[in-house]
Amino acid sequence: MSEGVKKFLYVNRKAPHGTIYALEALEVVLIGAAFEQDVSLAFLDDGVFQLVKGWDTSELGSKNFQPTYTALGDYDISKVFVERESLEERGLTEADLLELTYEDEDDDWAEKSSIRVVSREEMAEIMAENDVILSF
Repeated sequence: MSEGVKKFLYVNRKAPHGTIYALEALEVVLIGAAFEQDVSLAFLDDGVFQLVKGWDTSELGSKNFQPTYTALGDYDISKVFVERESLEERGLTEADLLELTYEDEDDDWAEKSSIRVVSREEMAEIMAENDVILSF
């Protein structure tokens, strides 16, 4: 990444259904990554539900956009932070989350997990390290 490139953190706080926030956040993230922004995602509060495996939207009458999350690695998005306390407060664990991966070009293209579960304190530090924070 060249000097002067801003770091963008997209913060997801809303559940995946019932509003347009989750889908719009995902679309904006993909657009930013397509324009080679340094993109990271954070999931906290009810936003952690966006990454829970096995959505069934058939009774909601809406398209299931969850498979799009698995394409994040194809857009060179390898930093997906999930707040541990938000998971625990909702009775979830890391095992409940989708498997999101990317290929690490610095490690002979080894496939690695994009998701990093972090504490609330670590999440605050991550937010402080970014130049632009967009909250959905």
